[in-house]
Amino acid sequence: MASVKIAFQERVRSISFDRILPSKMLSAAVTESAKYKRIAASILEVGLVEPLILAEARSGDAFTLLDGHVRLAVLKEQGAVEARCIVAKDDEAFTYNKRVNRLQPIQEHYMIVRAIERGVSEAKLARALNVDVGSIRTRRHMLNGIHDDVAELLKDKPVGINAFQKLRKMKAMRQLEVAELMISANNYSATYARALLVTTKPADLVKPEAKAIRGVSPEQIERLERELAAVSEDFHELETAFGDDTLLLVIAAGFLERLLTKRSIETFLANSHREMLETFRSVVAATSLDPPAQAA
Repeated sequence: MASVKIAFQERVRSISFDRILPSKMLSAAVTESAKYKRIAASILEVGLVEPLILAEARSGDAFTLLDGHVRLAVLKEQGAVEARCIVAKDDEAFTYNKRVNRLQPIQEHYMIVRAIERGVSEAKLARALNVDVGSIRTRRHMLNGIHDDVAELLKDKPVGINAFQKLRKMKAMRQLEVAELMISANNYSATYARALLVTTKPADLVKPEAKAIRGVSPEQIERLERELAAVSEDFHELETAFGDDTLLLVIAAGFLERLLTKRSIETFLANSHREMLETFRSVVAATSLDPPAQAA
């Protein structure tokens, strides 16, 4: 069995800042951003969680900073003179951050809940995340009234707190329908959730009497309900037929491709049915996994 090469030194090292050479400069827009302030608040409250990623410079005892420029700037600003670092064996500018999916709202909710269960106070979490305590409480209770299956469906999706507030007004089955619609449309905005709430039947609401939406008349709601029902039906029909249609297209394209390999048939089509030949070629090209050849 071939051995796997480890890309980083196994030991985390403390390295002074005078030996670390940044590979880029931070702009004023970055140092004034909310993200920068949040990282600064987190480091001040709980310290450096994620080490800096370095690579050995080609000469001397210096290191090139591959990842962690914001953390380095924050640490310097707070008076630190060294930091825990992971040293890469190859200077390839590869960082784990390029392969990491960022924390989504539901995952952040679970993180906050687990931290509180382990004794971390809401105030400390608020300071670490650079938000107020009210925001921590809102995120902590974000899934109240949300069905477990819906939370599972949306756990890795960018669904915001405002969208969950709309989902909470619906019964469980309708929540599932709306979650599936959001995934199908790849739209997780609060505006889309509000539109789906508006078109929800009273029987599918937790409080039917609360359906009245400011700025939307009952006639508009009724029309939106009809339109959404028609669109949903069309979508499900297309979804059902898509697999069969794709299979037929691939089979037809394979037949056409074999047909066009016969020089006599291709010549006949080129001379007598040029448009048909171009259509056949387009069908074959559309189902091909290989990129089209570039002209020399």
